[in-house]
Amino acid sequence: MVIAVLKVDLYIHGASSLKDKRTVIRGIKDRIGKKFNVSIAELDFQDKWQRAQIGIVQIGNDFNYVEKNMNTIFKILDSNDFAEMMEHSLEFL
Repeated sequence: MVIAVLKVDLYIHGASSLKDKRTVIRGIKDRIGKKFNVSIAELDFQDKWQRAQIGIVQIGNDFNYVEKNMNTIFKILDSNDFAEMMEHSLEFL
């Protein structure tokens, strides 16, 4: 069994309210959630307008498959126009 945990800190450009931030986060969660079988949650900075920390977890039995998915998710987040990736960490358990 392989568990992958991707934690990402985001800076959300142009967010002037929590509603703007949640719209961007919801879009990211919907886009990734439709394509991959992962769990996504906002972990920190819930009260900050332009900051967010999200956690993405996938569990599987094939390391290469899980690693490939997490790398693809990372690339999607890195190429997002609405939020800039500030920090990230990827762990396999």
